[in-house]
Amino acid sequence: MRTVKQLLEGKPAEVIAVEPDQPVFDAVRKMDRHSVGAVLVMRGEVLVGILSERDYARKVVLLERSSHNTRADQIMTSQVVTVEPQQTVAHCMEVMTRRRFRHLPVVEEGRVIGVISIGDLVKAVIEEQQADLDALQRYIAS
Repeated sequence: MRTVKQLLEGKPAEVIAVEPDQPVFDAVRKMDRHSVGAVLVMRGEVLVGILSERDYARKVVLLERSSHNTRADQIMTSQVVTVEPQQTVAHCMEVMTRRRFRHLPVVEEGRVIGVISIGDLVKAVIEEQQADLDALQRYIAS
């Protein structure tokens, strides 16, 4: 089973983040620019929250708030679940499906080193299953 560290090796090393006092508009624009569904909210090197498209839809759009006048820390999810690089894809999949998360920040020695998404996990599971099927087909053919 692949680990989170192995998943991160195939992704850009950049951590997409905003400061807590930045307008939500800036966070949404950054999500769009990087084609991601969430940004980390960080005060310097410290993770203080995560702001997702879901947070934006529920806490800004539906409440008819202004994206320009609402700060990231006003709508972010502040109790962030994180994972460590040595944890497995299966562990992360269980956390994400049980908690209905779409993004998990990866923390190593107190420092954020990346983010994995549910899409990353699904891709990893499919690739592993395909490798198993290929091995079985080679075994049957021999």
